Amino acid sequence: MKEKFKIKGQLRVYVQWPLYLSALWIVANMIIGAVSAKAGIIMALFTLLYTGLAVWLYAYRRQRLLGGLVEFSAEYSWMQKNFLTDLELPYGIADENGRVLWGNAALSEVLGEEKPLKVTRKNITTIFPEITKEALKLSNGTAELHATLNDRKYKIHLKTVTMEGSSHGIGQAVDMDAAGETLVAVYLFDETEILAYKQMVDDQKMVAGLIYLDNYEEALESVEEVRRSLLTALIDRKITKYITNMNGIVKKLEKDKYFIAIKQSYIPELKEGRFSILEEVKGVNIGNEMAVTLSIGLGMNGDTYYKNYDFARIAIDMALGRGGDQAVVKDGERIQFFGGKAPQVEKTTRVKARVKAHALRELMETKDRLLIMGHRLTDVDSFGAAVGIYRIATALNKKAHIIINEVTTSVRPLQDRFIGNPDYPDDLFLTGAKAAELVDANTILVVVDVNRPSITDAPELLRMVKTIVVLDHHRQSSEIIDNAVLSYVEPYASSACEMVAEVLQYIADGIKIKSAEADALYAGIVIDTHNFTNQTGVRTFEAAAFLKRNGADVVRVRKLFRDDLDDYKAKAEAVREAEIFEKYFAISVCPSEGIGSPTVIGAQAANELLDIAGIKASVVMSHYNNTVFMSARSIDEVNVQVMMEKLGGGGHRTIAGAQLADVTIEEAKTRLKAVIKEMLEKGDIS
Repeated sequence: MKEKFKIKGQLRVYVQWPLYLSALWIVANMIIGAVSAKAGIIMALFTLLYTGLAVWLYAYRRQRLLGGLVEFSAEYSWMQKNFLTDLELPYGIADENGRVLWGNAALSEVLGEEKPLKVTRKNITTIFPEITKEALKLSNGTAELHATLNDRKYKIHLKTVTMEGSSHGIGQAVDMDAAGETLVAVYLFDETEILAYKQMVDDQKMVAGLIYLDNYEEALESVEEVRRSLLTALIDRKITKYITNMNGIVKKLEKDKYFIAIKQSYIPELKEGRFSILEEVKGVNIGNEMAVTLSIGLGMNGDTYYKNYDFARIAIDMALGRGGDQAVVKDGERIQFFGGKAPQVEKTTRVKARVKAHALRELMETKDRLLIMGHRLTDVDSFGAAVGIYRIATALNKKAHIIINEVTTSVRPLQDRFIGNPDYPDDLFLTGAKAAELVDANTILVVVDVNRPSITDAPELLRMVKTIVVLDHHRQSSEIIDNAVLSYVEPYASSACEMVAEVLQYIADGIKIKSAEADALYAGIVIDTHNFTNQTGVRTFEAAAFLKRNGADVVRVRKLFRDDLDDYKAKAEAVREAEIFEKYFAISVCPSEGIGSPTVIGAQAANELLDIAGIKASVVMSHYNNTVFMSARSIDEVNVQVMMEKLGGGGHRTIAGAQLADVTIEEAKTRLKAVIKEMLEKGDIS
């Protein structure tokens, strides 16, 4: 080892310094001799002595110096190896396939070995499944994962290392031939206690909540006056007991509103129980004909208590906007929904419609141009509602345009009555791109029959227009148009056309509706209610009567929506091929080849399947433009909105849909069945 050891760099220069100084002594000796010969002779003796010693040290003592350096290097390497071996942090070396090549004592203990690991058949990917072979490739040089082993939780840090030039330490323990080209250092950080303490802190956080009685006034009116105070007391008692059992507090804000505060540790219990208070309160019956339903909004994990309260307000608004009888938990940016089984209760009062109509008029009067937009693949309800808003705009002397990017066969008969009609401008209908060119500071955008930005006909307009109004009858989801100045969302309404027909009656006096417009609005109600048999209330018939008085023709509308033979055959085929799943669910596929609007035919087939005895819900799928469109329908027993939300869609309780891009029909059907099974297991479907 000593013979092979060579001195390099600064150490080599350091050893040669005595020789360099000898030359300096000789020069100094010559200068002194020039001054004084006697002094020069004396100095020469010392110069010879120093030069001799320097040569002797370099020639003979250097080997001993080298030996000492080698011994120090070896001892240092041994100390380094022992330091890593005895390091309390579990540390090891693995190859690119995950095979453990070396590990220190702490890692051996974690893996259940008695002594430090040398080359072994153990594979880190089988011990920690979270470490995949893809993760070991370390494209960025490092990676961080979290895993669990033997009830302990670890943060795993992976880092690319090199063993080139290593003669000691780990290099002696690792078989370099077995190691391959790439090595990965594995560090295990035990975070079990840290996570436990963090969970303890989280459990102590406050969760703010709001509880509203959805139908307080209506329920009281359905019971004798002398029993009304008893009904209120029973509901108060149920809510108070439910919250105090979790060591929470309840404060009654108004006769039908409560504020609650509980620890975050009780949230899993509430979720596990699917917020049982929703069903408990519905069970209160002292002769009231109408069951009382609740809406619950919880806010948690905000930066401050006020933020949690703000989250709770957003959650309760969302619960009410989805029809009530449900709990909404807003955990930071994450939103979860529970319940929502009860049908919406129709509000007999039109006060809200009048207030929203006046607010809409005030907004429209401040702008010069109106853009009206529905959802992608505009249907009859969306088209009719847009036409109704157009009539309001013209009554207020505002320029208005309806945005339609793709005309479906169901809408074309209605649209043809407006195209080429001298009563309407040529630019009444625009594409999203054309409408974007018209946007300025004096533009207002009215979105009808949709409240999810991603499925609007021209989502880019939502970012361009500052003043946005939303009118919709679908339940809200976690994805909403959050920059709307005015939002009128009523899940109990049968259709967007019904809502617009009501707004028409309040927004201005003496608005004259043309027959084509009345037909479009009436058609939207007819289609969405399946000829007044689905989601129909008193106000639906009142809106239809208003449109009939203004020129809507029932026979003319019926003729507009007669199917051609190919469409009728496709609908019949979808009904004939229906599969009954889990006894109560009809699932089918609508043929799309040669059909102009397979999504519309699929929706009609879903309605037809509900006429089969024993069917609680129907879902018909159609493949169109590389997307699987799902139309879901139910009568009253199944909330198909919740079902479709789990597939990325939405709607309301009895009519909903979803769109799955880049999947096959079979893949979509498999996902649908998995959702139905999950809902049955959790009791979301009775």
